[in-house]
Amino acid sequence: MIEWEQHRVPVTVSVRHGGAEPKGLPPLASHNTDRAAALSLQLSQAHQELRRRLNDVRTGLGRRHSNDDTLATHCLAFCDALTTHHEGEDAGLFAQLLRERPDLAGTVTKLVQDHGLIASILTQVRELADRALGTQEPDLEAIGRELDGLAAIMESHFRYEERAIGEALDDHGDDTDWADPVFRFQGQVTPAP
Repeated sequence: MIEWEQHRVPVTVSVRHGGAEPKGLPPLASHNTDRAAALSLQLSQAHQELRRRLNDVRTGLGRRHSNDDTLATHCLAFCDALTTHHEGEDAGLFAQLLRERPDLAGTVTKLVQDHGLIASILTQVRELADRALGTQEPDLEAIGRELDGLAAIMESHFRYEERAIGEALDDHGDDTDWADPVFRFQGQVTPAP
């Protein structure tokens, strides 16, 4: 299996936001224009956290022991976190962006299509992880292949999304009721290293 390297915030994001690489997730955007951190930076950091969680699951494939359902549980938790993130974008973030920036309709359509593709891969991963629960000989190679494919598509999607809507996010001035599911993964299990 290909090892997933840790990704850093793109240089353009670091430069645009003062040159410092962010540490952890920043506070959520406030309900006015006095934000703790730019929304594009928060989005980038949420993507970084999802990358880290996927990396943890992929790395855990090689450490699985018989009768150990931790991997499958963390795999399912990652799938839930990514699904929650994308549903929050579709129902909240993108809807708000389109109200303010109808010129982004084509971009948002592409991003929503990506979410559909990713959701179909997540369905396959969930099915494989469900089958792995309680199985003496789970098909780790099949899970690994699906996760490798997911990682490649997810990376391409995240980079495009950050480039395509980052500036519009930073210009966003209205309430951010959609921020929690997009930027935070509360209640989601974080795999142990």
